[in-house]
Amino acid sequence: MNESTKTKKIAIVGAGIIGINCAVELQSRGYQVTLLDKNAIGEGCSKGNAGHFATEQVFPLAEASILLQLPKMLLNPLGPVALSPKYCFKAIPWFIKFIANMGQSKRRQNIAALKRINEQAIAYYKPLLAAANAEELFVEKGSLLVFENTPLAKIKKLQQAYLAQEVKVKLLDRAQTLLLEPNLQGSIQYSLYFTEVAHTVNPLLLSQKLAHYAKSLGCKIEKFDLQTITHQANNVVLNDGKTTLMFDHLVIATGAWSENLLKQLNYKLPIEAERGYSLDLSGQTNRHLNRPVASAERRFIITPMSHGLRLAGTVEFAGLKQKANMKRASMLYKNAQFIIKELSKEAPDKNQGWLGFRPSLPDSLPVICTAPNHKNMTFALGHQHLGLTLGAITGKLVGQIVANEKPAIDIAPFCISRFN
Repeated sequence: MNESTKTKKIAIVGAGIIGINCAVELQSRGYQVTLLDKNAIGEGCSKGNAGHFATEQVFPLAEASILLQLPKMLLNPLGPVALSPKYCFKAIPWFIKFIANMGQSKRRQNIAALKRINEQAIAYYKPLLAAANAEELFVEKGSLLVFENTPLAKIKKLQQAYLAQEVKVKLLDRAQTLLLEPNLQGSIQYSLYFTEVAHTVNPLLLSQKLAHYAKSLGCKIEKFDLQTITHQANNVVLNDGKTTLMFDHLVIATGAWSENLLKQLNYKLPIEAERGYSLDLSGQTNRHLNRPVASAERRFIITPMSHGLRLAGTVEFAGLKQKANMKRASMLYKNAQFIIKELSKEAPDKNQGWLGFRPSLPDSLPVICTAPNHKNMTFALGHQHLGLTLGAITGKLVGQIVANEKPAIDIAPFCISRFN
């Protein structure tokens, strides 16, 4: 550790799972880190997510096969994908870019980039969770993708696509599936068993434990509602309208709220807040699952948590400001009745519902890079459905970027220059 490292003051804006992991890594390298957020640790998208370390998700969302399905899905207000009529025109530019990523060449490049960053994601978490005394929150029992009425030939084709990307997955029939998860409905015909993925039983507590570990290393954690960024030759000045803070380096990890901050710095960021809902079923011990179970046809996931079961999924395009539509959370419970045995027909209290904002870019890749025109700024944002999954490896990459080391993987596909 050299003297300049010891004295270098770094601000990280955004105390979600990405910002927290960046704080742990940079503080452990000897920098003086301050983690800033207007809310408490992990209170954004890191709080109520599905808790799935989804390293199998190497396929970008932009896929030509969904083009014919998309209008029908978008017009159904309670379907797996919904577009608010009030938000329709604002979302059009994003959807145009999304469709542009469906071409075969572009899609192959995006798959390769996702595979490269996903395949080491869990390995980077393990020593980190051990150091943070959070190993009990991490469960490695794989996950299931279950099918009720999809033809077997189509399921086999999907399995082969995963195997071609070196994702470990087994095809199970009904009996094999129910042997793993006896509380699933008998209507499940087949499943794909992803054997090398994991989940957490409490995403919020995991974030809090990692933040506590960062603090034990010397990281400062402060509430700060960043309004303006002023870039100077050797430092960065942050202002919340009342207080001014100065740092040597800035890491922006503000997820779905990043667009306006980057606009101040003259960077274009075509980011959309994919509004994701979840619903907690507390005390569902008699209908317990051992691992996450996702429904292929109903497009949602059920994860066993320390408090019971969490239902999560669906996508809503309605921006950051519209009121939550908790009917979408209740819909998850109706779908769960087709997957889990003997769930009560009476839906749980709507207060058990939650809304989070997934920071999604049209190519499904995050932005992890040095700001091209601001060498004392680093971006770590836009992780869409994979924020939890990619937290530890993103933190490691950011540490390597700031220290001017060669990154562990090729980060060229994640540079913001692809949009500028």
